[in-house]
Amino acid sequence: TEDTVVTLGDVATIRRTFKDRTSYARVNGTTTISLSIIKRANANIIDTIDAVRRAVEARREYLPRQVELFYSQDQAPGALRQVVELQGNIFTALALVMVLVVAAMGFRSGVIVGLAIPVSFLFSLIFIYLLGFTFNFMVMFGMLLGLGMLIDGAIVVTEYADRKMTEGFDNRSAYALAAKRMFWPVTASTATTLAAFLPMMFWPGNDGQFMRYLPITVFAVLSGSLLYALVFGPVLGSIFGKAGARDAQAIETLKQLEEGDPTKLDSITGWYARLLSLAARYAVVTVSLTLILVFTVFWAYGQYGSGVVYFSDTEPEFANLSVKARGNLSADEINRLVLEVEEQVLEVSGIKGSNVHTKLPGGMSGGGGMHGGPSRGGGGFDVVGQIYLEFHPENERDRSATDILEELRARTSSFAGIVVEFQEIDYGPPEGKPIEIQFASYKKALLEPAVTRVLEYLQAEVAGLRDIEDTRSLPGIEWKLTVDRAQAAIYGADVSQVGIAVQLVTQGVKVGEYRPDKSDDAVDIRVRYPTEARGIRALDELKITTSKGLVPISNFVRREAAPNVDTIQRVDGIPVEYIRANVAPNVLADDKVQEIQAWLDDQVFDPQLQIKFRGTNEDQEAAMTFVSFAFMMSLVLMFILLVTQFNNFYQSTLILFAVVLSTAGLLIGLLVMSAPFSVILTGVGVVALAGIVVNNNIVLIDTYNHLRKEHPDLDYISIIVRTGAQRFRPVMLTTVTTVFGLLPLAANLSVDLINRQIIYGGMMSSFWVPLSQAIVSGLTFATLLTLVCTPALLALPHQVHALTDRVRHRFEQRGRTVPV
Repeated sequence: TEDTVVTLGDVATIRRTFKDRTSYARVNGTTTISLSIIKRANANIIDTIDAVRRAVEARREYLPRQVELFYSQDQAPGALRQVVELQGNIFTALALVMVLVVAAMGFRSGVIVGLAIPVSFLFSLIFIYLLGFTFNFMVMFGMLLGLGMLIDGAIVVTEYADRKMTEGFDNRSAYALAAKRMFWPVTASTATTLAAFLPMMFWPGNDGQFMRYLPITVFAVLSGSLLYALVFGPVLGSIFGKAGARDAQAIETLKQLEEGDPTKLDSITGWYARLLSLAARYAVVTVSLTLILVFTVFWAYGQYGSGVVYFSDTEPEFANLSVKARGNLSADEINRLVLEVEEQVLEVSGIKGSNVHTKLPGGMSGGGGMHGGPSRGGGGFDVVGQIYLEFHPENERDRSATDILEELRARTSSFAGIVVEFQEIDYGPPEGKPIEIQFASYKKALLEPAVTRVLEYLQAEVAGLRDIEDTRSLPGIEWKLTVDRAQAAIYGADVSQVGIAVQLVTQGVKVGEYRPDKSDDAVDIRVRYPTEARGIRALDELKITTSKGLVPISNFVRREAAPNVDTIQRVDGIPVEYIRANVAPNVLADDKVQEIQAWLDDQVFDPQLQIKFRGTNEDQEAAMTFVSFAFMMSLVLMFILLVTQFNNFYQSTLILFAVVLSTAGLLIGLLVMSAPFSVILTGVGVVALAGIVVNNNIVLIDTYNHLRKEHPDLDYISIIVRTGAQRFRPVMLTTVTTVFGLLPLAANLSVDLINRQIIYGGMMSSFWVPLSQAIVSGLTFATLLTLVCTPALLALPHQVHALTDRVRHRFEQRGRTVPV
């Protein structure tokens, strides 16, 4: 009747309830509410997490007793463990270096040389602090790398002073003379090393942001070492310096080195002098054999090299499992699927159970994308859940992380309806899947057929690929409601009412909001049909109010299925699609890229379509380009410094020949270890070696020039032999200290004397293996050949001149004109 009042309660059920659940979160199988903390750029992760813990603990007492609060995916212990472990390795290297120095030079001289280490470190820390750098593991490895090099100058000065004191000079005069005599050789050798690291400070991009700490730290350390070698070291030596030995045999040996014939000595120095005499007399043969050996090494590496990697294969601490499924799944359906995977994860040993963190972004069409997934630059749109794992430290488990993930892959491979992908979280520059192919064309219709064609080839022909995905729209449909406006006008229907009616069967119509007494935030008021009336078919049965009464929308609305388009990607305004893939263990992505590129070159695609490799391959090429440029710039800078120092183009070129020898030695190390060439770490090793190995040649040639000036009456063979014999001990000592400082890491050993532990193949040691092995193998090989080849190269001009004189003399005897 007209006076009847109809309330909402008469036609609807009114209740306060939760929104439809769209996600789940669990840790170790327990339902949780998780709060993810992300640090700001350049913030110290340990300090940040400590601040978070203090803030959380301050509020713990206000939580209900039934609520358990705990921390998951805490990266601070791992970061702190890296720092502590690297500190222990620095002390180990320091102990090895000091043992060698003291054994070779005596206690007092060894202490004078050894004090260069703390002084140089303190000097570098001042600049690191002023630059605002944190004390991270890259800075610490820079100190470890510089530890073997920073004492080179102090060794050269102290060794020369020690010899002068053995001759009878007092300590003050000996160190004053040593500082003066060795000023330019030490300065030049340090400057050339700094010149090698200088271009790397300007490394652009993500790689540069990651690696720039290393050259800056080495630069600061070596600058401090130069100041100590020429100023503080001689001052300390003048106070308490003392000759290592003054017995008759030592004095006789010194006389032979300074004024006599070193080949008559019975020691290893005498053996080396005799070898040197032979190499200098037959300089052409010596140089020819060296060139043949170097050429053979480069040829062998080209034939039998183990390929190229972008960074290094390290033992990860964390991993990410992405669960993929297709279809319009509800949050509860997704939860049941991901729970099956989670149960398998919790049964595998080697994983911290309290750090199995599961996140599900349910309620998405096709699963929906998820931040932090394994793919970079798009892709992975069918990810319905992610599980983050933390492994036990490598010394607390009996197998590698790769073996653990392979077991998980086997356990989850048979699950129906889902695909599980695994991605180790590395500590190098950010990477996605190692193989990423981009298809780009203004004509979007060309993309999907090309992607399908390449995808079929990868799946059928290319072995060693896994977790292949593409960014094409996922198979599926979406419902479109098309309104016939003319027909709607006949019924007098308001088209805007159609949208409101459709919302009644989906998310509901928001009619307002209110704030309950016990709520801090406003609560939405939504009107929806009952659950049983919210299906697809309900769209055909909807009615809206018109001037002619209730009219079904099916009278003027057509419902039709259309292909689902979940995303559109563009790069520089050009539509793009991607194919991404991981590689199996012990398979190099670079080899697969070359295999795929060779196939693409043989195929015919539309000219309007561009196909190229992006992602890690693109970063790898950019890094290789910069490292090559930095290497060339280092050589140019070093050549300018050497010409300025020696005023001789031949001797400057001769010094730089050591760079070729060091590169050959590095390649020998890669061949022996069957290790791939790491673009970033081995590449940095090549550049660093360029600055390190020239130091020995600088000292040798400077001594050679000095002896020629002091003894113009001696023949060149005697001068060369005396040069090598006098410099043999400091050259070998500087090389051995640098090599021994990095030898444990080169052997993939983390030797921590402070914490009394030795770890083989750990995360920290395996991270630095390529760089350490590059320097150890390159420096060892180059030094051994330098001690023989450099004297031969010094003798070569004399022998060429002698040959020229003989030819000229013969022409003159025959009355002919000497050809120019």
